[in-house]
Amino acid sequence: MSNKPLLSIQNVGINFGGLKAVSGFNMEIHQGELVGLIGPNGAGKTTSFNLLTGVYTPTFGEITFNDKKLNKLAPYQVTQRGISRTFQNIRLFNELSVLDNVKVAYHSLAKHSIVSSILRLPSHFSGEKEMEEKSIEFLKIFNLHEDLHSLAKNLPYGKQRRLEIARALAAGPKLLLLDEPAAGMNPQETQELMSLIAFVREKFDLTILLIEHDMNLVMGICERIYVLDHGVLIADGTPEEVRSHPKVIEAYLGEEVPVHA
Repeated sequence: MSNKPLLSIQNVGINFGGLKAVSGFNMEIHQGELVGLIGPNGAGKTTSFNLLTGVYTPTFGEITFNDKKLNKLAPYQVTQRGISRTFQNIRLFNELSVLDNVKVAYHSLAKHSIVSSILRLPSHFSGEKEMEEKSIEFLKIFNLHEDLHSLAKNLPYGKQRRLEIARALAAGPKLLLLDEPAAGMNPQETQELMSLIAFVREKFDLTILLIEHDMNLVMGICERIYVLDHGVLIADGTPEEVRSHPKVIEAYLGEEVPVHA
């Protein structure tokens, strides 16, 4: 593992009016790591993801990815730099097929131009065929190939989660951000998700940052964990260090205390 971080967040914060949603946030993630970001409801976790992906612009601080600043980039530019995400509430194109949901992501990497598509040139058709073939092969990896032509909205919940992850990976990211991927899943589905995350990490040589409330999942697969509370970083370290940290235990009082704590 390189000593130079793939992602560096230095003293980042954002204010909404007079409210500091996130303040003085620092994080480093190296190539190949699987890192967790946890905290009680309202701690600033999803806000942090929105800062990383260009949804919000930091009020102060610096975000660097692969040695390039991200602070003022739009979401599509962040994706082009190599960061993809999923959402706490699944955001699929419900009226499109499973296949088309993945093809949409591949379009960001399309080799044929808009002009060739408008003029219906041979390069357009060959490019579309290549994207469809790649999408189908990709869906086979996620065991979704039998649902190619089903509408995304008609998939069972667990398959919708897998499709969202598949779509995020189809954009070819170096860093994958997963926002509560186990939300709404039963224990068996959560266990299958853990295996899927480990699998895609290895297969696609990914670095992963994960927000999750399911502490069994977080403690089971993350190598390091950062903990936010009221927009402020209160702890970071290995799962063993974090689960016994006094500030972490205090932050979770009144909510579900982390498993194994």
